Amino acid sequence: MLTVSSTDRVFILAGAGVSAESGIPTFRGVGGLWRNYRIEEVASPHAWTRDPRLVWEFYSMRRRVATEAKPNPAHFALVKLEQKLQDRLFLCTQNVDDLHEQAGSIRVVHMHGELFKSRCERCTRPPFRDTTTYDPPIEMPRCDCGGRIRPHICWFGEVPFELGRIFHALDECTVFMAVGTSGVVEPAASFVAHAGVRARTIYVGAEEPANASAFTECHLGKAGEVLPRLLGASCL
Repeated sequence: MLTVSSTDRVFILAGAGVSAESGIPTFRGVGGLWRNYRIEEVASPHAWTRDPRLVWEFYSMRRRVATEAKPNPAHFALVKLEQKLQDRLFLCTQNVDDLHEQAGSIRVVHMHGELFKSRCERCTRPPFRDTTTYDPPIEMPRCDCGGRIRPHICWFGEVPFELGRIFHALDECTVFMAVGTSGVVEPAASFVAHAGVRARTIYVGAEEPANASAFTECHLGKAGEVLPRLLGASCL
């Protein structure tokens, strides 16, 4: 059981394993393939330049899958923790779905973007809510300025969102917990080392992450089973 004092600040890093338990593929298993394309071939600036329709076909598929998914007990356990800690909880997710929000989380930082948002590739129009699936023969979506509309996603080779806020929260936290992360994708894989200088570090997930040695505690098992038990009565 995790005990959190009245002065602790908790940083949660949620990874693909959390969404996988709701039926959303991680795209990192079995070679990371979609229709015989490596994921880097459909989730990168180069892919967008080469074949934007293929990119939209991929993200349209992901939107359909995510629309069918529902939050699992891990999501709800984090909602309860947020309700107890309020702004002393910083929830940073590598996932682009909206399952945390569906469960009731309010303070969510999506470092890799949001699947149900889009933005113009050219102008400064802010990202907007978008649930459309742009499959052929649907025409390429365009902004009023004439620029193409792209998914609001951090692709391979792009800088993740909100890194300033994230590293500020890492500097302040006294408890760092990664849930369902692979420990491979940077910069998120290095967060535990950054926080571990001053914080208790905990891992929860079905499989041991690549950076397991950086954690002071590892709790192996499905996040939806381990997290509710671990956080059950966590706050003093």
